Amino acid sequence: MTRLRIKRIAEAIRSEVADILAREMKDPRLGFATVTGVEVSGDIRHVRVFVSVMGDDTQVAETMEALEGAQGFVRSEIGKRIRLRHTPEISFRRDTSIQKGARVFQLLQEIQKEEGGPE
Repeated sequence: MTRLRIKRIAEAIRSEVADILAREMKDPRLGFATVTGVEVSGDIRHVRVFVSVMGDDTQVAETMEALEGAQGFVRSEIGKRIRLRHTPEISFRRDTSIQKGARVFQLLQEIQKEEGGPE
């Protein structure tokens, strides 16, 4: 499988999963989750979907539980929407890069204030 094909499939899956989360899932535990990336295995049998979840620890945990519980539903929807020989297994992973970036930015601002530098 070529890298370009895998990249196109990953983008199609990212787009469809984002749409499914926004429009199809009705689980009340599902909070504000944004699909930030997708990793597809070379044989296209496994997909990791990275999501950024906003909220406190309880909301994040509930959202991740809702996503884990919806893996079968999401997989079946992907199978209907994207033509692939085999519908891949879907797993969700939390992406904390946005929160880490915000924390680094906050720390940099604090350092500037302490040193009396420009804000």
